[in-house]
Amino acid sequence: MSDLFTTLKEKVTGQNIKIVLPEGTDERILIAASRLAGEKILTPIVIGNKREVEEKAAQLNVTLEGVEISDPNEYGEFEELVQAFVERRKGKATDDQAREILKDENYFGTMLVYTGKAHGLVSGAAHSTADTVRPALQIIKTKPGVKKTSGVFIMVRGEERYVFADCAINIAPDAQDLAEIAAESANTARMFDIDPRVAMLSFSTKGSAKSPETEKVSEAVNIAKEIAPDLVLDGEFQFDAAFVPSVAEKKAPDSVIKGDANVFVFPSLEAGNIGYKIAQRLGNFDAVGPILQGLNMPVNDLSRGCSAEDVYKLALITAGQTVS
Repeated sequence: MSDLFTTLKEKVTGQNIKIVLPEGTDERILIAASRLAGEKILTPIVIGNKREVEEKAAQLNVTLEGVEISDPNEYGEFEELVQAFVERRKGKATDDQAREILKDENYFGTMLVYTGKAHGLVSGAAHSTADTVRPALQIIKTKPGVKKTSGVFIMVRGEERYVFADCAINIAPDAQDLAEIAAESANTARMFDIDPRVAMLSFSTKGSAKSPETEKVSEAVNIAKEIAPDLVLDGEFQFDAAFVPSVAEKKAPDSVIKGDANVFVFPSLEAGNIGYKIAQRLGNFDAVGPILQGLNMPVNDLSRGCSAEDVYKLALITAGQTVS
């Protein structure tokens, strides 16, 4: 696991990256922000009342040297953010409504990213996933050609690294969604120095069973090959055919995937969520994520049960997304 984040540190250090941490009085956020600034990896921007943030840091005995504190109520360019928000929402918010909305730390922080004053955002230590993701979808929005954001885990065990998607966001992705998830997951894999070999998973291998569910995955394979023609990708596969060379030789001998896939796209959220938790609990893999992908600028969501170490790592990942 340490090598994974050592590589990320090397990529992002010295790039003058700023990451917004909206929950500025949460002790886990402040501990992580202090560490990130102290190691000179990136500049954290914590959101909150300056006096309250500084008092909390003093209680925790952590330094805020190198950490920027930004208070929506004292922000000198607040009206600039208001006008940018009104324009972005295209008539869905008046000036007065925007002023009220931008007092919310997640909306304010997301606007800092959108207007280029920061490069990414990490929230969720004290907020729900919806509170973190909603402003991102309204303001930052998905990349051209991508309809939906998705959530992946990097599964790490010793030297092994795999990408599992989508394990966090889309309950019932259609073929187009799965194809987009495959292409974006390959990009995420490269960020972690994984040369992507993508398997689209099902309960069938190359037509061994026929149903709307298997045909959806087969269609997704065709779409993905159009979206990313240079990507090593195939399916539909049962997991063993994607992962075990001897099984691949029997079930899919003509495939470009020879039982050597390292990016696995699950056909539904329930399959992906169950799959990564089985690997985590029975296979003793570390599950790093969820990492949100498909947005124009990186925003990532913490668990409310996270530790300061989790905040630190997700900030590194978010910084990595800005330079990948």
